[in-house]
Amino acid sequence: MTVPSHVAVQAQLSPQTWDAFVAGHPQGHILQTSGWGCLKAGFGWDWEIVALGDALAPTAGALVLYRRLPLNSGALAYVPRGPVVDWGDEAAVREVLEAVERAARRQRAWALWMEPERPSMPETRQQLQGLGLRHSSRIIQPSSTIAVDIAPDEKTILARMKQKTRYNIRLSVRKGVTVRAGGVEDSPLFYTLMTETGGRDDFGIHNEAYYRRALEIFLPAGQSTLLFAEVAGEPVAALVAFALGERAWYFYGASSSRHRSKMPTYALQWEAIRWAKARGCTTYDLWGIPDADETTLEAEFKERSDGLWGVYRFKRGFGGQVLRYTGLWEKSLHPLYPLAARLLRR
Repeated sequence: MTVPSHVAVQAQLSPQTWDAFVAGHPQGHILQTSGWGCLKAGFGWDWEIVALGDALAPTAGALVLYRRLPLNSGALAYVPRGPVVDWGDEAAVREVLEAVERAARRQRAWALWMEPERPSMPETRQQLQGLGLRHSSRIIQPSSTIAVDIAPDEKTILARMKQKTRYNIRLSVRKGVTVRAGGVEDSPLFYTLMTETGGRDDFGIHNEAYYRRALEIFLPAGQSTLLFAEVAGEPVAALVAFALGERAWYFYGASSSRHRSKMPTYALQWEAIRWAKARGCTTYDLWGIPDADETTLEAEFKERSDGLWGVYRFKRGFGGQVLRYTGLWEKSLHPLYPLAARLLRR
């Protein structure tokens, strides 16, 4: 992968070496890869890799994204789903955060934002507060998700699903739904379905160029798949999933209002799970549900189907475990940032 000339890679660490480290680390995440930095670089962000260790054997680190502020007044530094570090090693955690802060200050960042994939529990909050970070009410990545264990055989995975979900997967086959893999050339078709979905369900989407660029980066690397569900040759639903190491994530999904009774979205998710399993993944992350503990989720979902509650109803059927993360944490690096942060909340 070619690194843009404006990107500083610490200590000549190659993107390939960094990505291999992230893929093999228990805290590794697709949002911490150089590919994600390259994707965001085309849409208003700069990025760099800040790593401990040496150029051939990193031991911890982070992909840091920078969003420039107006009038070239500085930047915001953001670490999505990172840093990649053993959180039980207090010395390493402190060292990597100090390295990230130094890098952010070199970029004249007003603040450091970080969304580690750490559980929402008192011990996590105490650790992050002890590192000089403050919890933020902002949300960038989903704070709660459902992760499906796909290590067992397919029969066992299906058996762990809700009965209705298994039924709908099989119904889609009986109703003639077929699933095919797409390529970069199919990005306009995917975007058309996304536009219909966003308009119908009232949520924001990226532009077509964003989805195309994501496919250009991750499809050739074998780290993504674009799947279409079709009825008699007509595309009626699609999804994009990503994979790295033993983990896979369902990021983008779209569906037409046509043929919904044939359950094409269930067929898509099943094929995405099979794709991830074939790559050696053991976890399939359904990426994003209402932010609440599982008891509240179960109580609320019986009463509601609006917004993300309809999404939760769909995703919970695949038999995964609800995971709730600690959210976004921040550290002020500029004396005016607290005032600017208050204005941003208005």
